[in-house]
Amino acid sequence: MTVASWVAGYLKAWESNEEEDIRALFTEDAVYRFAPHDEEPLEGIDDILEGWLESADDPGSFRFEYEVLVDTPELGIVQGVTEYVDAETYSNLWVVRFAEDGRARDFTEWALDQDD
Repeated sequence: MTVASWVAGYLKAWESNEEEDIRALFTEDAVYRFAPHDEEPLEGIDDILEGWLESADDPGSFRFEYEVLVDTPELGIVQGVTEYVDAETYSNLWVVRFAEDGRARDFTEWALDQDD
């Protein structure tokens, strides 16, 4: 699996907020950090699913453009920009560490508000 195909799956899940789409992205024991030194990351797929759905964006409420900076079987690094309709714009950096099956076992994001 390439990083671009994993990101395509992430975007599908982001738009759909469907449990099946979210679960397809992460291993059972994955860790999801909203910041590099997140002291309370989401741990395990059930925690990730709950956290995702609690803060879900409405379909069509954002646009995400990205560039893959690193693409190896073990590591993906993605630089992007998220533009929310009638809201903020964020610069993003994602670091994704992959399991052998191509699902993320560790996901860390940096999201910097461009409007600050």
